Amino acid sequence: MDADITQSTVGGTVQAPPSKSYTHRAILAAGYAGGATVRDPLVSADTKATMRAVEAYGGRVDRHDDRLDVTGFDGRPEVPDDVIDCANSGTTMRLVTATAALGDGLTVLTGDDSLRSRPQGPLLDAIDQLDGRAESTRGNGQAPLVVGGPVDGGRVSIPGDVSSQYITALLMAGAITDGGIEIALETELKSAPYVDITLEVLEGFGIDAESTTEGFVVAGGQSYDPDGGEYTVPGDFSSISYLLAMGALAAPDGLAVTGAYPSAQGDAAIVDVLQRMGADLTWDREAGEIDVTRSDLTGVEVSVADTPDLLPTIAVLGAVADGTTRIVDCEHVRYKETDRVAAMAESLTAMGASVEEEHDTLTIHGSDSDLDGTTVDGRADHRIVMSLSVAGLVADGTTTVEGIEHVDVSFPGFFDELEALGAAVER
Repeated sequence: MDADITQSTVGGTVQAPPSKSYTHRAILAAGYAGGATVRDPLVSADTKATMRAVEAYGGRVDRHDDRLDVTGFDGRPEVPDDVIDCANSGTTMRLVTATAALGDGLTVLTGDDSLRSRPQGPLLDAIDQLDGRAESTRGNGQAPLVVGGPVDGGRVSIPGDVSSQYITALLMAGAITDGGIEIALETELKSAPYVDITLEVLEGFGIDAESTTEGFVVAGGQSYDPDGGEYTVPGDFSSISYLLAMGALAAPDGLAVTGAYPSAQGDAAIVDVLQRMGADLTWDREAGEIDVTRSDLTGVEVSVADTPDLLPTIAVLGAVADGTTRIVDCEHVRYKETDRVAAMAESLTAMGASVEEEHDTLTIHGSDSDLDGTTVDGRADHRIVMSLSVAGLVADGTTTVEGIEHVDVSFPGFFDELEALGAAVER
């Protein structure tokens, strides 16, 4: 499905969608428990994959309007009756691969074409270090995977610069091993705030895990048990980034984003990025509301070492800002649903932006850029689709974004909200 977005303005109030990162972790944590209620979850294509995995391991997920009632497998995952299909969700695959290592038997995990091209090797090696079985069927460190155990805990050494999700997977599974898991990082940890999210969710479920001078450690023999049997998911700052970009670029009378409460999410850095660029933006943290108005922006340098999901949003802002925007430390952003560095460079160039792409850097010369509507490929990637749609609001003429159905991964109501805020959108 495609969307035609014509240059237009937006305004009003919009509620932030729930966090995808927190929802994934909360669903699996409730699965590890005897059971729990997850309130205000994001129900999307990706989080449904995690729900299916929990059910494959012997749990049950009952969906209601504002909550998920999860009957867990109480730390003892069953061997699934069938292959676990993680679809396009890399988070699901990595988190539940570690779950498979707790089982007394073998689990097969796979996904779509994109997911089967993403690296899983370091996590497989970590499970092997714990005396589990973890293999890539094609021998290339990519899915399909065959994983089994049961592992009892131990010490692992793992790189930190490929994916923080490996760390999350090991911490979540390690809490219910007999001996716990100690993680030593071989390299600097990229996307570190996502591990902070994990630690926050674990604490919410009564699990003690912590960082060390070498990496992280989680004690074994623990039980997942949230206070009152419930966990509430906060708003998602990755999704909020598109809403704030809309406001800064196309809301002359202002845009208010509600549900934006402080949390461990690294992508809250979008607020600082916009303020550094000169956006008229205020954040009432206690009320969870951010107000932003169309502003004259100036280019800045931004590291996305810890915030890879912000790269597409920042690239669009840079294409409209005066001066030059440099996005650095972005090599790991190439290993997402698509190579997001190349995707944004190619699409913004097609729209008339002046862009330089290097292996670890994306430079956008906003002063030399005039965006014009054209047809751009969403690359079957929700974040590319949403960021290019924001660019369409300020490009001359009409921008056609292909593959808009992929927003279901993280922000199913994105185009409904875009229309409700006044944008000229045809689907």
